[in-house]
Amino acid sequence: MSTRAALITGLLILAGPALVHAEPAGQRVRVNSMEMYYEVSGKGDPLIVLHGAYMNIPAMGAIIPKLAQTHTVYALEFQGHGRTTDIDRPITYPNLADDVAAFMDAVGLKKADVFGYSMGAAAGLQLAIRHPQKVNKLAAASVAYDAEGWQPEFKAFIPQMKVEMMLDMPFAEDYKKLAANPNGFPALVAKLIALEKEPMAWEAGVKSLKTPVLIITGDADVATLEHSVALFRLLGGGVMGDMGKPLPASRLAVMPATSHTAVIDQLDLLHGFVEPFLRGEVPKGIFQ
Repeated sequence: MSTRAALITGLLILAGPALVHAEPAGQRVRVNSMEMYYEVSGKGDPLIVLHGAYMNIPAMGAIIPKLAQTHTVYALEFQGHGRTTDIDRPITYPNLADDVAAFMDAVGLKKADVFGYSMGAAAGLQLAIRHPQKVNKLAAASVAYDAEGWQPEFKAFIPQMKVEMMLDMPFAEDYKKLAANPNGFPALVAKLIALEKEPMAWEAGVKSLKTPVLIITGDADVATLEHSVALFRLLGGGVMGDMGKPLPASRLAVMPATSHTAVIDQLDLLHGFVEPFLRGEVPKGIFQ
């Protein structure tokens, strides 16, 4: 979640050198009492990009300019992240989803595709559940719908999370370079740790979805493979093709030899999953 808030190991992605690409002009809009920062790039159908916990737009790397080759990309920064201000409110997935919905209203987007990674993927899933009329298709990388779906090692680590263990990390200094409040990192960490402990059981909401969802997971991700398959089945997936019926609208993609923090940097593979899904392209079998 991050999919659960961009899991702490997802933080390590920020310790490496940032990918360099042309920066579109940034803009700000008032959303739910915060000043939300966003960037618009590219041309085509609208696509909202949602980052993981402790991340920002630059940390999403080259996938944004790659998607902007065929879409009008709206990349935003969540509450307390990057250049968006923090407010006196917990960070929860419903709150993040409602922020995205309010952002869409503020910039005049009635409906859009969504691509989210980790915490951003979970926020995207909640957006589709809470505001289904606003989401055309959702590509969700490293996501879960239930806290029981996390790997046992991560579930065991959550109770041990402390603000202090984050303060000396390289990304703590990086935070200050963009933050509206350079001293706000400890407060952000506290909210993200609290997010990891929030109840998360969305099966009923997922089963009600009519929105097509592309689930992308690493085979060594923070969510177990069994959980990703269970999510796919809740969305109607896992049936046999070649039997004369259309394939389900949702899809499942597994990246080999890929941990949580490695998902977002596999540009060609990631784009190769996302772009055909957004275009509605389906591989043809011999019986089609």
